[in-house]
Amino acid sequence: MNRFTDNHTEHHTEHHTDNNYAPPSPPYLDGWSLHGRDPEFVRSLMPVLGWFYQHYFRVKMDGWQHLRDSGRMLIVGSHNGGLAAPDMHMGLYGWADRFGCDRPLYGLMHPKVWEMSPTVATQAVRCGAIRAHPRMAIAALQADYPVLVYPGGPEDVFRPHNMRNQIYFAGRRGFIKLALRTGSPIVPLISHGAHDTLIVLADCYQQAKILHDLGMPWLLDIDPEVFPIYLGLPWGLSIGPLPNIPLPGEIYIRICEPIVFQRYGREAAGDRDYVESCYQLVKTQMQHQLDRLVLQVEKS
Repeated sequence: MNRFTDNHTEHHTEHHTDNNYAPPSPPYLDGWSLHGRDPEFVRSLMPVLGWFYQHYFRVKMDGWQHLRDSGRMLIVGSHNGGLAAPDMHMGLYGWADRFGCDRPLYGLMHPKVWEMSPTVATQAVRCGAIRAHPRMAIAALQADYPVLVYPGGPEDVFRPHNMRNQIYFAGRRGFIKLALRTGSPIVPLISHGAHDTLIVLADCYQQAKILHDLGMPWLLDIDPEVFPIYLGLPWGLSIGPLPNIPLPGEIYIRICEPIVFQRYGREAAGDRDYVESCYQLVKTQMQHQLDRLVLQVEKS
């Protein structure tokens, strides 16, 4: 298990008698380090995740030939199914099952997870999560590690059910600049079926924001960025981005052929027109691959 031993990572705690006291997490688990991943912790989760992979979601995952044996790559996905995001978790299980728990895959995680639940954030870091910040993404790629990113964020994972077969990045182009700056090929990751594990009827964020501006507080005092109305477990009808238990169903995950751009470097990353053309290329190719996967599933 990899651990920092430098003085700046050591922390000391005094004796506390308060039964509710929980000591702070070590600095390397705050998402600002590449040293938080714990292969033994990942290994301990494999039996449970494997049961969900094989029995609850009956996952079919293909396209492994498109992944390099080593070296940097930016794996760009579109995730589904609310906060549970079962396709994301099943894809991570598939990676560890295929390559072993010792091969790292770093995933960019929204900083608000640390605000909402430090405990969940800490466990995610032990699985390979790092903060979704250019500094961490660049550090991982420059160290020749694969990095997983879902550019659409909460708007993607809670998009309405009628958009379930659409690639939706919410207009974010930062991942393109990241790939160009670090010279990383983009490996598209698509899935189908996970957005049927809950049914998002609508996103009422704009209406909720008006109420917030009039004085309604956000839950935990955190702007959720989305405010879905969805049908799912355990609430039945849920209003707001509450955690959900995904319904069972088949999930299909496909790793697609890497996309390599003609130009790389800081100059390319700073060229707005070139960034836009690269963004449209990735989005178009991923949508084409998703359309093919949906058609294949429906025919079968």
